[in-house]
Amino acid sequence: MSHPQSFAVFGHPISHSLSPHIHQAFAQQFGMALDYRTIDVAPEAWVDAVRHFFQEEGGRGANVTLPHKHAAFALADERTQAATRAGTANVLTRLADGRLAAHNTDGAAMVRDLTERHDLDLRGHDALLLGAGGAARAVAWSLFEAGVQTLTIVNRSPEAADALADAMGEPARVHTRYWEDLGNIGSFDLIVNATSAGTLDQSLSLPFSLIASRATCYDLGYAKAAFSFLAWARAAGARYAHDGLGMLVEQAADAFELWHGKRPDTESVYQLLKAQSV
Repeated sequence: MSHPQSFAVFGHPISHSLSPHIHQAFAQQFGMALDYRTIDVAPEAWVDAVRHFFQEEGGRGANVTLPHKHAAFALADERTQAATRAGTANVLTRLADGRLAAHNTDGAAMVRDLTERHDLDLRGHDALLLGAGGAARAVAWSLFEAGVQTLTIVNRSPEAADALADAMGEPARVHTRYWEDLGNIGSFDLIVNATSAGTLDQSLSLPFSLIASRATCYDLGYAKAAFSFLAWARAAGARYAHDGLGMLVEQAADAFELWHGKRPDTESVYQLLKAQSV
């Protein structure tokens, strides 16, 4: 019997990761044996750890989370369009010739979570994107391509927001505003939190006036990381407030399909994780 190929998720810290549970649940759907583990590696040891995994340990694919997504993009030999636009990668795949390919499935996963799981038609929405780092860059194009009417990007350092808007090249639909102007820039149908405030236990202190009457608020983080933003959204009267758990499951499904050529059912896994997190 041949040994199963190795898969992993790289991060720092990583012990809290749900990725092993998600991938094992997917593998069970197909009766597959899966060798998937967490690898906690500090940034300075990242390159050596990844090379060892792919070259010495039979690594076939890896998920990548904070703080390594930029490094994963830089290390790869080839990159998808989505990864190039984001400048980050959340999936690495070893190609047949041994080279590494970088993917970024975060944006597609978020849109699928919003449109398919939460039945939100993004067309015609005025969307506010909080943040302009790697996470924001990963989802900005996907929101745009899903048909939002306008996308307003606000970041604490305006230079990053301007750079993202310039890269998107659609000045009629993509705008930037200053963080200190959030109180008077009107209201939005969709507000996406792509800042790391929740992860860092920082408060966003956002004005309630941002939320339109039927607004959806979405945090790219999940569980504790999304708590403060979603509490604000509910207090402000948002119609819907979702964390990024569904996005996490969807991006894992994209990676699983890339590696195994099979598309797992995500809803059953999402519901299981959601029940455990309550």
